[in-house]
Amino acid sequence: MRYLLIPLLALVVACSNISPGTAVKEEQPVSLLTGKPGGVKLSDFGSKNNTDISMPVNAIAWRAAIDIASLVPLADVDTFGGTIVTEWYSLADRPNERIKLTIFVVGRELRSDSITVRVHVQQRMADGWGEAVRDEALARQIEDLIFARARELRAESLAEVVD
Repeated sequence: MRYLLIPLLALVVACSNISPGTAVKEEQPVSLLTGKPGGVKLSDFGSKNNTDISMPVNAIAWRAAIDIASLVPLADVDTFGGTIVTEWYSLADRPNERIKLTIFVVGRELRSDSITVRVHVQQRMADGWGEAVRDEALARQIEDLIFARARELRAESLAEVVD
């Protein structure tokens, strides 16, 4: 009787209409800057376990550019393209003028040509905002701020290594 029960049980299980459920998608981390899923965690950079993950831009220059640009609301951040774009922003003392920053961080070395800033300025007109023009002088000042912040970050990281 026992020998008959096992094949019968196998037949019942094989004929059942139980279908396997759909695969559960693994939850991806969400970017704090863009709010979109995916990307790489900051803790993965420098990890010995993840040797295939690397930033295509200098990490110190990138962090310095993010620090400076984050003073204005960020619209788009592309780590692997090395681009940071801000929203239009008006200073409290200049309500009839607004600026938008586009920052390009290129290359893996921290050099004077590795960061380019474009500052677009618009003036308020009777029928809305006027056409955007570039402010090269302000762009140079922001580049200088980014390089100064990069030097600070580099000094901090070297101080941590020495301690």
